[in-house]
Amino acid sequence: MMRSIFIPMGMLLLGLVGLSSCEDYLGNKTDLDFIEVPEVDYRQVAYVPILPVLDDFDRPVDVCIGFDELIYVVDEATEEVIAMDEAGRIIGRKFIPGAKSVAQDRRFDLLVIGRTDTVIQGNSVSFASIYRLRLIGNSGYGLNNATVVNKIVHPFYAKSSFSTGDKQVEFNRIAVIADANAARNNRYYVTRTGPATNSLNPDDAIVWFDNNDKWISNISVNTSSGLFRDYFEDPNGITTLAQPPQLTAQTGGDFIFTSLDETNALKVQYIEFNESEFGAEFRPRILASGGDTSQADGFINTPGRFTQPYDVTVAGDASNFIFVVDAETDSLYQFTATGLEGVLPPAATGITKYQKSSFGGTGTGITQFKQPRAVAYFNQIVYVADEGNGRILRFKLTTDFD
Repeated sequence: MMRSIFIPMGMLLLGLVGLSSCEDYLGNKTDLDFIEVPEVDYRQVAYVPILPVLDDFDRPVDVCIGFDELIYVVDEATEEVIAMDEAGRIIGRKFIPGAKSVAQDRRFDLLVIGRTDTVIQGNSVSFASIYRLRLIGNSGYGLNNATVVNKIVHPFYAKSSFSTGDKQVEFNRIAVIADANAARNNRYYVTRTGPATNSLNPDDAIVWFDNNDKWISNISVNTSSGLFRDYFEDPNGITTLAQPPQLTAQTGGDFIFTSLDETNALKVQYIEFNESEFGAEFRPRILASGGDTSQADGFINTPGRFTQPYDVTVAGDASNFIFVVDAETDSLYQFTATGLEGVLPPAATGITKYQKSSFGGTGTGITQFKQPRAVAYFNQIVYVADEGNGRILRFKLTTDFD
């Protein structure tokens, strides 16, 4: 797959204003000596925990790696976005009303899902919202200097009035699109859920915004059975292939989303995006679903494979791994880009079948979870927001240790 090298205006601006307040970014490299290297049997392929556990949280419900290569966590209990460096040191906090999820675009703005409380015609109402935070301030770069420069409030990006049901609509997750065309770079998708089931304009949808926070459309999906405006059922997690590092982020509008709908047999799906002079088209791509167990013992598109897959992400390196966290089975799942579960051991082992590396189970151990809500990946490390245990856990593949 082709990769595009693109340096956004945000990066050039950062060079002008200086990054003295964020020395670990574009300055001295973060000291990673805290990673404890295990004794590795290269016939065993597994994710092992990195200590210490990051437990300075109450209810961490989201974690993402920014294109600035910092780690951002949303603590739902305190309604804060919290910034950390790679060593896990907290370097900034920002309160956002109703904060529940965070993403960063390639200009280094944060997009935070929260809520807006207001009074309309004498009645107190609350609406799902997306806050755009600019991290570059008069005092330097970072979350402590962030200001809100724009806010999207449901449903007013698409219409001027609201209904009772609009107050029940939720935004869930955001995924940013990378594009070599500067005019289209930093568009983004948002998963949305709500009570309205109108097949022409349902609340359950993936909503598409441009890089100026203007609503483009709700995503319709073309299948062999026709065009569906109501294709998405209880969508929650979403990821594009545009992942840090910044200079190697893959371009294109393909995305993977998760569904929490109990009746949906395929709760993790890949959607292909094609844009031409005739317009944009989205089509499902079925990844590995089973049958050929000579390659692997598990597959991402096996019907009933997941129960409550809250989040999904992809690795922004050559592995192209797909990671899913399931809050019902309290597990982290790992798949290849083609949907095979597992990792191929080193060639020296002579093993040609992918070996399962998914793990978990309910508990407080350092390889167990209690309602994991989000997953992120950077620099060969997997991050899991373990909400029920109030912590962020980190894991690294045994074969990735030097």
